[in-house]
Amino acid sequence: MAAPSIRTVASVFGLLLLVFALSSTVIYLVSSAPAAASPSSILLNLRPFAARCPPAPPLRIFMYDLPARFHVAMMSTNSAAPAPANGSDAEGQPFPAWPPSAGGIRRQHSVEYWMMASLQLHGGGGGAREAVRVRDPEAAEAFFVPFFSSLSFNVHGRNMTDPDTEDDRLLQVELMDILWKSKYWQRSAGRDHVIPMHHPNAFRFLRDMVNASVLIVSDFGRYAKELASLKKDVVAPYVHVVDSFINDDPSDPFEARPTLLFFRGRTVRKDEGKIRKKLAKILKDKDGVRFEDSLATGDGIKTSTEGMRSSKFCLHPAGDTPSSCRLFDAIVSHCVPVIISSRIELPFEDEIDYSEFSLFFSVEEALRPGYLLNQIRQMPKEKWVEMWSKLKNVSSHYEFQYPPRKGDAVNMIWRQVKHKIPAVNLAIHRNRRLKIPDWW
Repeated sequence: MAAPSIRTVASVFGLLLLVFALSSTVIYLVSSAPAAASPSSILLNLRPFAARCPPAPPLRIFMYDLPARFHVAMMSTNSAAPAPANGSDAEGQPFPAWPPSAGGIRRQHSVEYWMMASLQLHGGGGGAREAVRVRDPEAAEAFFVPFFSSLSFNVHGRNMTDPDTEDDRLLQVELMDILWKSKYWQRSAGRDHVIPMHHPNAFRFLRDMVNASVLIVSDFGRYAKELASLKKDVVAPYVHVVDSFINDDPSDPFEARPTLLFFRGRTVRKDEGKIRKKLAKILKDKDGVRFEDSLATGDGIKTSTEGMRSSKFCLHPAGDTPSSCRLFDAIVSHCVPVIISSRIELPFEDEIDYSEFSLFFSVEEALRPGYLLNQIRQMPKEKWVEMWSKLKNVSSHYEFQYPPRKGDAVNMIWRQVKHKIPAVNLAIHRNRRLKIPDWW
């Protein structure tokens, strides 16, 4: 018999080495696995990658120590509500609670207050916090400017022709002087600065001077494209004015809401909001529809609360701008929103799919007689219950509170800011070396 070739011997030897290596690997995995581990988990770690990684650390925020006249001094001073625990403002005074008397339009746009309040929290919070305040600006990833620009607009002459609006303008001028003198503003041209201007008319005098900053807005209805965009800015929800529906657990939620479609609000609006008057003519007095003209007063809010909680669908046409507080009142009332706008932008949309619990109609569709009502009447009960259930699951993301809780509105906003930081840093670094900015 012929002797085996050198190639055959090498092949056999290699096979033996492979078998030895595999057996050694199996023995090692078995010996190092926990005693209670199942055979399938010995060889494969089936946990998602994200579950094996520690949570991302909170965003480090340096907050400018602005005088109280830029923020809390504009709040009502007759509130007896207690200050948040462990909170203090830039001047060391107890940080005041939001006054219950400051409702309506002031409360709707109070995002600036809740963001500032979240940075008063000293320690604690654990993994629930998306942002923490640092006292050393060199350690900061972003800079928060605590100017209550929305409240300033509402306090200092809301009708825009009132002489008191000069106070609002002077605050903006003084603020820009402070920022221009800051080496941290100069270092980034304000790109890593976070400035709330939630009211559509907030910061209206000097907006073009902060167009590089991360702006916290309600929508882009009154912003030029050169000033604000989804690329760098954050769309934040309105602060809801109706009470949250806590005990919404009927045995049959569909039948527990006898009204088909509900709307209560002002029907005479500007710009895209002109659709409200047209919708009133189409929908008012239709079977199953409550369409009422009202103001957001104390009694009006109580009526809206009752109406939303007893309705299957809540109509959300545009206001003076594409968005309004009504959408977020509907969400915390678990009333399926019917959104009518071709230009609306929604908060947290990279994490939340609004189509799972809302209906969307273009302006043209909504004004087609009978079309909107026919569409919602044809929705099967099972589909509505599914959307109602999802509304209940997401409503916690639209709650503003102190101290903030994991996944609530303030933490969601800070997380959105965190998402913007890589692009902010890219712009800062490129700007330092380019001779022709954005040459491409």
